[in-house]
Amino acid sequence: MNLKKTFLPLFNPLSKDNPVIVQVLGICSALAVTAKMEPALVMTISVTAVLALANVIISLMRNTIPSSIRIIVQLVVVAALVVIVDQVLKAYTYDVSKALSVFIGLIITNCIIMGRLEAFALNNRPWPAFLDGIGNGLGYGIILIIVSFFRELLGSGTLFGCQVFPQSWYDAGYMNNGLMILPPMALIVVACIIWAHRAINKDLQE
Repeated sequence: MNLKKTFLPLFNPLSKDNPVIVQVLGICSALAVTAKMEPALVMTISVTAVLALANVIISLMRNTIPSSIRIIVQLVVVAALVVIVDQVLKAYTYDVSKALSVFIGLIITNCIIMGRLEAFALNNRPWPAFLDGIGNGLGYGIILIIVSFFRELLGSGTLFGCQVFPQSWYDAGYMNNGLMILPPMALIVVACIIWAHRAINKDLQE
């Protein structure tokens, strides 16, 4: 029982308390970076790394941060981590960094990160805060990966840039669905995921 309670912050955000489809946070990323799987995966790793490290740092500092400036301190910590992540991406995956454009920088204002710092890291020890950061980052990433899978597959006929459908399909008249790569389709796919999730988890229905 204690072990289950210990790892609850890690596993709960993957489904029961998913930040995107339950808390409805981080929707902007779902619109912006899910037309292809590669940037969605990189965004997942980036947000997870920033959130986990920020949670730990804020948890370590929680007893020394004056309440009146806690938001400023949180923003400074997240901004520093985002700058590091951005420089690493530019150094090792420049093309993906260029594709993500300003959205890496906007991790600073990601409501999932600020919400977890405020609601969890400020009130818990570093290890639970770390697990909470990893769990919410992965929960966020799962949705991005699912959305990008369908959008890239049906919109471009590729996965991670590799052609999936054989040329014979196109010769026979198959066409990629161009609507899938437009931002509104991300919302529709997310809505379908929310519907399926609520249908499975009856306790989440209002």
